[in-house]
Amino acid sequence: MTAIRRQADDWLLDCWLQPRGGRDAIIGLHGDALKIRIGAAPVDGAANQALIRFIAAEFGVSQSCVILESGQTSRRKRLRVCNTTALPASLAGFIAGA
Repeated sequence: MTAIRRQADDWLLDCWLQPRGGRDAIIGLHGDALKIRIGAAPVDGAANQALIRFIAAEFGVSQSCVILESGQTSRRKRLRVCNTTALPASLAGFIAGA
């Protein structure tokens, strides 16, 4: 399994979230997931919202195009980025065969 994979017109991202991590950034891999540092605390969904904003900005799509499919209360999350064919350069090294 890879951290980033294509499914039809969408990208699926398996993520490991590090809340309260200072500056929002993609750190690397944590097992088979992208390790993403988010500055927001995991209180009342703030870290999830910050993650969605960060991923939307990375892909250059609106926040409504980023769906948290699983992991609402876990560090392990699966995101779906809808209707985009472009993969940001910051993520290109994490797909299979790259």
